[in-house]
Amino acid sequence: MNVALVSVGDELLSGDTVNTNAAWLGERLTERGASVARVTVVPDRVADIARVVNEHAADYDAVIVTGGIGPTHDDKTMEGVAAAVGRSLSRNEAALEWLESAGGYAREDLTEGTTLLPADAEPLHNTEGVAPGCKVENVYVLPGVPAEMKAMFESVADDFDGEPPHVGYVAVNEPESQLVDRLQELQERFAVTVGSYPGEHVRVKIESTDAAAVNAAMAWLQDRAEVEESD
Repeated sequence: MNVALVSVGDELLSGDTVNTNAAWLGERLTERGASVARVTVVPDRVADIARVVNEHAADYDAVIVTGGIGPTHDDKTMEGVAAAVGRSLSRNEAALEWLESAGGYAREDLTEGTTLLPADAEPLHNTEGVAPGCKVENVYVLPGVPAEMKAMFESVADDFDGEPPHVGYVAVNEPESQLVDRLQELQERFAVTVGSYPGEHVRVKIESTDAAAVNAAMAWLQDRAEVEESD
């Protein structure tokens, strides 16, 4: 399952806020066996949100949009997603009923626009906040507040599946530039993907849905590289 992440917010582009939501979602989706194929950050502008979501919805199995939901002036995500899927915004009665019952809010206490969702979208209830998210076609809209986003994602996590990968790491005491040929041969010999991350030593990540392939690839590299001794 190939998934695209869309993070909405001027504050992400300006550097005022670090995009921890994309990192967390990437980790959780990978654990479930889904593949994150794209991460895109867009400003709080309806046209930008609509264009990117529309393109990604056509190209990937699912799109997860985070941030910019709610009734305030800069919350443009629902309007942008509605435009992306060719629907209007309308008050979602199911979301309103949940807020009045499980959420503990009276209708008159809710800000105008709180429950505006794309027409016929499935609401995703916000157990850690107020503004609901939604699922519409293959697009999932979640809050930007990390605690709210995480709780809401867990309510739909079973929609994202695949074969969880097996991952192994080899720490190598050689410059990354000297490993290029061996890493290329490693990937050609075994049904694995390979990543290398320089630091105090080069950390080689070997990944596959086949555990035996990961173990064989690790052993092959350990025999052909100056490996960091473990304590």
